Amino acid sequence: MLMRRRLYFLLPDVDSARGMLNEMLLARIEVKHIRFLGRRGQLPADLPEANFLQKTDIVHGAQLGLGVGGVTGILFGVLLVWFPPEGLKLQLVTVLVTTVVGALFGVWVSSMAASSVPNSKLKRFQADIEQGKVLMMVDVPMLQATEISALVIQRHPEVVSGGFEPTIPAFP
Repeated sequence: MLMRRRLYFLLPDVDSARGMLNEMLLARIEVKHIRFLGRRGQLPADLPEANFLQKTDIVHGAQLGLGVGGVTGILFGVLLVWFPPEGLKLQLVTVLVTTVVGALFGVWVSSMAASSVPNSKLKRFQADIEQGKVLMMVDVPMLQATEISALVIQRHPEVVSGGFEPTIPAFP
């Protein structure tokens, strides 16, 4: 499994974004690992735009809902086993069932709520994006992160490095 690191670069305009896309392709970064985020309607069709999962906090919300819903399901299942409704004899499998149902319900509810919230990891770039700058998010192999970042800064001094996220699994 190839671990990736997400790098953020703030670009001054769309033309610079096109140039950076070409630089990333020449550095052998596949287009599926490069995404751009700009003001609504700013990005042309030839630049790969950030998708719904990258623009919203839905992933974080689902993770939070999984934990809270699972814990709530465990507690509810234990209470049901200890104090069953009259006439029923519940077994320990009840705890497993309520945990799974609680976790699924938590994922569903919290991801629905988080789908309308902008990605909290991108909050620091929001003011610059509103002023017309373009954010490039590129997922590079962990071993190449420093090399790619240095290449971008060396060839494009107008670009502001926005840092990185620690690791991104290979499957997203």
